[in-house]
Amino acid sequence: MPTEEDRSGAREKRFTAVCGLYCQACRWFIATTEDPARLKILAEEAQYTEEDSRCYGCRSEKRLPYCTDCKMHACAAARGIDFCGECEEYPCGELKQFQSAKAHRIELWENLERIRDVGYEQWLTEKRRHYACPRCGVINTAYDPQCRKCGEEPSCAYVAEHRQEIEQFTRRRIRTVQDTTNER
Repeated sequence: MPTEEDRSGAREKRFTAVCGLYCQACRWFIATTEDPARLKILAEEAQYTEEDSRCYGCRSEKRLPYCTDCKMHACAAARGIDFCGECEEYPCGELKQFQSAKAHRIELWENLERIRDVGYEQWLTEKRRHYACPRCGVINTAYDPQCRKCGEEPSCAYVAEHRQEIEQFTRRRIRTVQDTTNER
């Protein structure tokens, strides 16, 4: 029997980060909910325990340590707002820096505008289609060039639209890791 929380859509809100990210397309969320082997690898790479690595969405009780310490989440809570796009200071310097740092954040501004225009429930429906494989329907991350289930390429509309930017971010990250390794 559905709870009041289920009927109101509040359970779904946990998949909508205050910054405008879609949690169900996060590699940590996918690893937590579907792929224990992937979770183990991610935990080792980040030097977290597997338990600390589990994340069920940015508004859930169990979040990744990085998400638990999220400055935007704390700021939104202190201001009594649901999304950064509702803030008088939007977009702030913190959010601008956050958006520019990773390939899965390319659409952050559009996401926050869309949430404001149609509400998070409709936005979630749209994002699920945006990250779903056109062949099998599985949700993929921005970093999955091929569908993680059926191998379809590109894995989803997000990857199709942002392939070049994702590749640039990835190359930059590899160079940074190589530079750091060479400095040791």
